[in-house]
Amino acid sequence: MAEAKWYVAHTYSGYENKVKADLEKTIENRHLENEILEVRVPMQEVVEMKNGSKKTVQKKLFPGYVLVNMIMNDDTWYVVRNTRGVTGFVGPGSKPVPLTEAEMKPLGIKAENVTIDFAEGDTIVVVAGAWKDTVGAVQKIDYNKQTATINVELFGRETPVEISFAEVRKLQ
Repeated sequence: MAEAKWYVAHTYSGYENKVKADLEKTIENRHLENEILEVRVPMQEVVEMKNGSKKTVQKKLFPGYVLVNMIMNDDTWYVVRNTRGVTGFVGPGSKPVPLTEAEMKPLGIKAENVTIDFAEGDTIVVVAGAWKDTVGAVQKIDYNKQTATINVELFGRETPVEISFAEVRKLQ
């Protein structure tokens, strides 16, 4: 099987998050989870001065571009290329060029895998972030994003929440 690489898709400016959502929906509908692994809109924290006070906000690192981790073949190329809002891939002509390791490093994309001590079905506790001290059962593990999805009770309903591996510990 071919190796998944990161490719850059050019989008209409301001449509990055819409393209990401549409692409993820298409991946799910066409069952391409094993070929198109992840879609990212790289963000950075920026400090803005507004009315004399400092405010930290998230800004797009590359407006008009979406990063896609995928195994390049005719099907995956077609799905990404024909997603509404995508104008094409970055590369000469219609041939997409994958990002190199050196180009990926400043984006915070890690090539190595992290080992974790829990699995789907295990109960974990969140030790940091907005959901600190929340306990939940692991529903899904995403090694590419390095996140675990747990169900938490929110307004009397079970709601799935994605938590970073770094923010959770297995409940003993």
